Amino acid sequence: MAISGIFSALFIGLIIGALGRLVLPGRQRIPIWLTVLIGVVAALIGTFAANALGVGDTRGIDWIELFIQIALAAGGVSLAAGLYGRRHR
Repeated sequence: MAISGIFSALFIGLIIGALGRLVLPGRQRIPIWLTVLIGVVAALIGTFAANALGVGDTRGIDWIELFIQIALAAGGVSLAAGLYGRRHR
């Protein structure tokens, strides 16, 4: 993987992770690196799921794929906030 690919994955992970945090109510007390990691994983799994469902490549913006990625990120952030919050109180 080229350096530009790593930066692209981190940038997309940051965006997806941040959107996942925004859709959750309240404050999530997890570090930014964990948000990025969750966003990267959610983006990868969401892309795989969208392709498996046949909606990964549509004309224009892939709204369904984006929705799947954000939903996965929100679930991951919620899970991480619960687990991370208990360990770091």
